[in-house]
Amino acid sequence: MAKKLIRLDDLGGYVFSTNKDFEFNNEEQTQETPAPSQQKLEAHLDKENRGGKIATVIKGVEGNEEGLKTLAKQLKTLCGVGGSAKDGEIIIQGNFRDKIMDFLIKEGYKVKRVGG
Repeated sequence: MAKKLIRLDDLGGYVFSTNKDFEFNNEEQTQETPAPSQQKLEAHLDKENRGGKIATVIKGVEGNEEGLKTLAKQLKTLCGVGGSAKDGEIIIQGNFRDKIMDFLIKEGYKVKRVGG
């Protein structure tokens, strides 16, 4: 049988510490999404580990996951293809770098073309 992992939530959120000055802060910290003009993005074309198929990768997106996924959805809808968003990167299937760069510049982002 596989071992069942015990999570901190399963223990009722208790934190044990030997530090007498330790203060437990239970508030979730949310990362605010900076304005588009304050973000510097990079537009890459990538075909490594993709079976020879090309993907457009937008790197450097800052902010919370919700903002990242919203921008990714806009780009996927614009190009009419699939893709994903995680860890500050948006991956769009296919070679749509120029189309995406034009869209992002119109939205106020600073976009740099990287690679050939």
